[in-house]
Formats: sequence, C-alpha cells, structure tokens
Amino acid sequence: MLFLVELGAGVLASSTSLMADSLDSLGDALVYAFSLYVLFRSERWRAGAALLKGLIMLGFGLAIMAALIGRALNPVVPVAEMIGGFGLFALACNLTCLILLTRHRSDDINMKSVWLCSRNDIIANCGVIVAAGGVAATGSMWPDYTVGAVIAFIFLRSAFEVVSQAVRELRLESGAMVK
Repeated sequence: MLFLVELGAGVLASSTSLMADSLDSLGDALVYAFSLYVLFRSERWRAGAALLKGLIMLGFGLAIMAALIGRALNPVVPVAEMIGGFGLFALACNLTCLILLTRHRSDDINMKSVWLCSRNDIIANCGVIVAAGGVAATGSMWPDYTVGAVIAFIFLRSAFEVVSQAVRELRLESGAMVK
C-alpha cells in the first residue's frame, strides 16, 4: 500500500526520489512476504530467497537509473512540499519496520537481507526529505535527481552484496548435499 501512495505522490510531484522510494517500498513488500514464506524452510530455501531479493534490488536499481536518464532528458522541477510530506510519512512507516527487525538481523542471510532492505529504506527516506529541502531552497530539480541517483546506487550496492553472499551460501549448501 505504501508503494502505491508514494508512487502516486511521486508522479503528481514529478519527483524522481519519491518514485525511486516507492519502488523500494514495493520491493520490500515482496521481500517481506517471501521472507516469511521461507522463514522455517531449509538453509537452501533461505539462501535462494536472499538471491531472489538481491535480484529484485538489482532490477529496481536499474529501473531507477532508466528513470534518471528520462528525467535528465525531460527536466521538471518537482513539488517540494509533496516530496517532504510523503518522505516523512514513509520514514515513519519504515522506521517502525526497522525497529522490529533489528534484533533478527543476524539470524541468517534471509533475515539479514530483510534488515538491509529496511535500513536502505531509512537512508532513502532521509534522502527524500533532504531532496525536498534542496528543491525548496533552490527551485531546481537537481537535489531530487541526486537523491534518486543515490537511492539507485544503494539498491545496486546492496543487491551485489546480497547476491554474492546468497550465491556463496548456495554453493556451500550444494557442496554439502553432494557429500
């Protein structure tokens, strides 16, 4: 639901950072649902879930990069007040999730990847709020654009971290199954 609210606000506000953050929220909904599904399954299932989550993050990072290219070709100054208001709303929602997940972040790769998604949300939400202030102060799209690019970088960096760890665990698990 947060995804739809933020996406709608991002489109109405012409905000790359809000739209990027909305993709993050959609990814989280998918990640949380799949994480709950594999919670009591084998290590192989949990590592596979982490791999899928990493690939989702990678896809969203690439989608944001494509949106950034589109925005650079068609510049629009976004509505700062909408960016800030919806950024604060998303921050409150995501902070609640992060607090609930913090004690489980070291349980396994599955829970670590869920916690990383929530941590990334907080970073992205704070960036969206900073973008709103920057747009309000400068009357320019560039603060919003820059935050969108940072969110894309965070997605891509986290995706590579989760995918590489999941692949290592899947290889270890496959080796253990062969023995």
